[in-house]
Amino acid sequence: MSTAPNEAVTRIFVVDDSRIVRRLLIGLLEKEPDFQVVGEAESGPLALERIPGLAPDVVTMDVNMPGLDGVSTLKALRAQRPGLQVVMFSSVTQAGARITLDALEAGAADIATKPSAERGPEAFRESIADLILKLRAVAHQAKKRKASPGLAASYTPFLTGPPAQTTRRAAIDLVVLASSTGGPNALVSLVGALPRGLPVPLMVVQHMPAFFTNLLAQRLDALGGPPVREAVDAEVPPAGTLLVAPGERHLGLLREGDVIRTRLTDGPRENGCRPSADVLFRDAAQAYGPGVLAVVLTGMGTDGERGCERIRGAGGRVVAQDEETSAVWGMPGAVVRAGYAEAVLPLDAIADAIVSRVSRRRSGPLPA
Repeated sequence: MSTAPNEAVTRIFVVDDSRIVRRLLIGLLEKEPDFQVVGEAESGPLALERIPGLAPDVVTMDVNMPGLDGVSTLKALRAQRPGLQVVMFSSVTQAGARITLDALEAGAADIATKPSAERGPEAFRESIADLILKLRAVAHQAKKRKASPGLAASYTPFLTGPPAQTTRRAAIDLVVLASSTGGPNALVSLVGALPRGLPVPLMVVQHMPAFFTNLLAQRLDALGGPPVREAVDAEVPPAGTLLVAPGERHLGLLREGDVIRTRLTDGPRENGCRPSADVLFRDAAQAYGPGVLAVVLTGMGTDGERGCERIRGAGGRVVAQDEETSAVWGMPGAVVRAGYAEAVLPLDAIADAIVSRVSRRRSGPLPA
């Protein structure tokens, strides 16, 4: 492991109490030409001692470690180096999911799931492939932000059909949201700012595994804004409630006459994701037509872009989070560059944007 600075690569520090995991992880990371593993530690205290002198761009952090656990180590690192990016490498268990959500709230950039030992080396390699994508994305965004403080985006609004079609503003009947890297914290900020009693249902796809999405829904529900829970199959989306797509299942919609119901499926991944925002957005455009408002929040990749094309083509509306407030400007950036966003807003302005758009469908004020 070289420690010489090299601006052409992403410098990585690995923290895990398992020597076997460290060896496997480092071996696979060092096969990537744009990665350089600059150090490792088997405990939180050793990580805190070694990291300052090595100046990594990003840290992979085990969640469950004896003594100083991953969350406590993360908090100490954030105090030392507030801009340092940390991706948690967590076991997919109920306990691991709860601790990992604590880590996201404490400032971790993202999570990657560590397979159980019995699944073998191939499953581990698949998990590392996901981890590599996330390390690359958060490091790229951090370097870009460091090189260009005060990021600003320019875009061309999407136009289709005759002017009357593009300027008409149908009543909003459904709000659909998409988020990935940085999404849990963005959703906490957004949902906490929304009022109870919104006159339309809300649905969100957050890229997370099973176990995680139910716990995320519980935490969002405790904020005092709209009620939040995981979606179930074949339900009529209730007005004023935010339904969260369950991990590892696509959340879609199906119209049967005048009734629209949810549908949960185990279909192929789209954009490498299940749940996928494109599945939900595509079904929303078909079921609700121009009555859809899509909100694309921080996230890696391009999931949601093609769905936004469908929504705008059906006469619906799209709002995207801006680059400066996004942890990773992948998903919203793709939507903005394609010209599908009618507004590109900082995170703290999006709740008001949702309320102003949905409240126009009724004459009275929203309930407190």
